[in-house]
Amino acid sequence: MEIYCTRPNCQRPNNFFADLDDPQAFKTVQQKFCLTCGMPLILLGRYLPSRRLAQGGFGTAFLARDRYTPGLRPCVVKQFQPTGLGPQEMAMAQSLFQREAEVLEKLGRHPQIPDLFAFFELPVSGQGMQPDEEFFYLAQEFIDGQTLEEELADKTQFTETDVLELLQELLPVLQFVHENGSIHRDIKPANIIRRTIDNKICLVDFGAAKAVSETILAKTSITVAGSFSFAAPEQINGKTTFASDIYGLGVTCLHLLTGQLPSDLYSYADGDWAWQDSY
Repeated sequence: MEIYCTRPNCQRPNNFFADLDDPQAFKTVQQKFCLTCGMPLILLGRYLPSRRLAQGGFGTAFLARDRYTPGLRPCVVKQFQPTGLGPQEMAMAQSLFQREAEVLEKLGRHPQIPDLFAFFELPVSGQGMQPDEEFFYLAQEFIDGQTLEEELADKTQFTETDVLELLQELLPVLQFVHENGSIHRDIKPANIIRRTIDNKICLVDFGAAKAVSETILAKTSITVAGSFSFAAPEQINGKTTFASDIYGLGVTCLHLLTGQLPSDLYSYADGDWAWQDSY
C-alpha cells in the first residue's frame, strides 16, 4: 500500500508498505513513518493520504482514505502550510484556516457543501538538525466530479441554458451560506464542482470564507481574500458583503458564457463590463 508524505518539500513523498496490504495489519498498525524524512504518515491514526490534489497560498490538499470506515471512504485532507509570511500575515492565514473548519462544521449539513470530518494538530518532534514542528489539518468530504473550470476547457463555452441551470442550482446554496452567517468570498469555476454520482452542483473551498454578523459586515479585512479576477470591487478594497458572492457568481457566468478571461471582458476605460461582443 502506498502512503503519501504530507511534509512540505519532502524529496520522496511516495512510500510503499507491503505489510499494509494485509487487512489485519492495515486495521491494527499504529503508525508508519516516511522512509525519507521520518514524517508520521497515518494522520490522526486514521487518514492515509494517497496523493496530492492541489496546492494554494495557505496549504495543500491531499486525497486520503479513512481506514476506520468499511469502504475506506475517500476524503480530502488539507494541511495548513503558508510560506514567506510575516507574523501578522501568518496569524491571519492561520485564522482563515481555522475559520474554514468552523464554517464547514456549520455549513456541511447542506448536501451540496462538503462535510467536515475532523480538525486537528500534529506535533512532530525534530530529528537531528530539524526543529520541532507543528502541523494543522482538516479532513473533509471528497466531492468526486469535475469543476466548471475543467468543463469549460472541454466545451469552450457554456450555453445560456447551461448557465440558467447553474444559477437555479447554485443560488439556493449561496442563500443557505448567507443565511447561516458566512460569505464564501471566492466564487469561481474552479470552486464549483459537478458531482459525478448525481450531477449536482457543489460549492467547495471555503478557505476564504468569512463568518459575519450585522456589526462586522462592513469592517475592513486585514487581507483581500479570493481570486482577483472574480472579486467584487469592495472586496479588492478590503471590504466584503453578501453581494460580493453574487458579483463573483455573475463574473463566473460571463466567463462560462464567453469562454474569455474576466480581465478581457472588463473595460477599464468605461469602468464597466463589455462582454457582449465576446458572446
